[in-house]
Amino acid sequence: MVKYFKSKGNKLSLPLFFPDATRAFVRSVDSLDIVNTKTPGILVNTYHLYKDLGLSVVKKFGGVKEFMGWEGATISDSGGFQIMSLAKKSGKGGVITDRGVTFKLGPSEKISLTPFDSIRFQMELKTDLVVVLDDFTPPKATREEAKETVDRTILWAKKCKEVFEKICDSKKLDKDKRPYLIGVVQGGSYLDLKKECAEELVKIGFDGLGYGGWPMNEEGFFDYDSARVIADAAPENYLLYGLGIGKPHEVAVLAEMGFNIFDCVLPTRDARHKRLYVYNADSIEKIVVEGRDFYSYYVPDKGRHYKDTGPVSKACDCLLCTKYSRAYLAHLFRSKETSALRLATIHNLRFYSILMEKLQKYF
Repeated sequence: MVKYFKSKGNKLSLPLFFPDATRAFVRSVDSLDIVNTKTPGILVNTYHLYKDLGLSVVKKFGGVKEFMGWEGATISDSGGFQIMSLAKKSGKGGVITDRGVTFKLGPSEKISLTPFDSIRFQMELKTDLVVVLDDFTPPKATREEAKETVDRTILWAKKCKEVFEKICDSKKLDKDKRPYLIGVVQGGSYLDLKKECAEELVKIGFDGLGYGGWPMNEEGFFDYDSARVIADAAPENYLLYGLGIGKPHEVAVLAEMGFNIFDCVLPTRDARHKRLYVYNADSIEKIVVEGRDFYSYYVPDKGRHYKDTGPVSKACDCLLCTKYSRAYLAHLFRSKETSALRLATIHNLRFYSILMEKLQKYF
């Protein structure tokens, strides 16, 4: 099992959680705030930065880290999720072929993203981990539709690998200087297709596999069976990446299976909606990450919180919990003060970095 993640010569202990900095920022906090939560890395979105910034701006700054003033680790996704959320979901958002995807931005505006475009742009972002472009399997796909996405994902993965190797050769990036390259497993709820996709990606040769597609089954429960298929297909030296997977108990279960990288919008999005994560423990030392009940949610909008002198969590050492009371946070939210969003986000990010610290000791 892989124990470390390399970033600018540093070895970061695994597992790691990367909050989503979709457009090169995490809403309501800055890069220094993120550092102070002991969060080692962030994820940026290829589609949105490709559309909003373009290649010339990224090149001018020499990469996304320099652009956003971030010195930690970075992951760039491929734009594959947007194929589902923007091009497939409405049925009018774009056109997908074996060549790539064309997104319709308006009546007369569109943008194309091919395996070549995705990898070339990610290499200019100069992230530590690059993800191949994949064809996201819709949650309710028929077997025929799922098979089509698997075949296209494998085809695109081959093209991405070719482009990646050519760029690495042209830039003279040896094994120690080049970023990780991750293949993404598709196939929906069809485990045999997931297995086929994973095995074919391993044949192409990557640094790891990603859990692609929608992770919830038809009953609304997390699809751990698909995670096991991917973990079983991966060689021992592969990274295992849970793309978009972020509920704390799900992260803990997948970490036990061997998954060691996670990203998700949940902690930062929930913070902005007054949902804070709290360990059910009296101190950081007493946290035990087991089952579903090792944490709960705190929502500061009930009358009893308005005079509560205690911290949001006794098992947290973030700025919010060490400096301010529950009553003050409730006051900030009631007053619609933007610092409430910042403090809540800082807290949730620290919750996740503590979770990773605990899991690193276990696995």
